[in-house]
Amino acid sequence: MANPPVAKKRRLFRLMLIEARKATGLTQVQVARKLGRPQSFVSKYETGERRLDVIEFLEIAGALKLDPASFLRRLRRQIAKL
Repeated sequence: MANPPVAKKRRLFRLMLIEARKATGLTQVQVARKLGRPQSFVSKYETGERRLDVIEFLEIAGALKLDPASFLRRLRRQIAKL
C-alpha cells in the first residue's frame, strides 16, 4: 500500500484537533486565551496556514485537557486507514 501524502496526514491532524476543541465545548477564542495567544493563532493552525511544533502541540493538548500520547496513538491509527 502506498504511503499517503503528508498533506493528507497533516489535514487529519488538524481535523482531530478541531474535533477535540469542539468536544470540549471551547471556541477558538477560549483556547487562545488559555494559551495566552491571539485567536488568529488557533485559526491558523486549524486551517493549516501555520504548522505546530511539538511544544505548541503539548500546550494545546493541555488547554484541551487531552492526553498527548493517546491523541497521537489515535492519529497513528487513523493515518493507517488512509
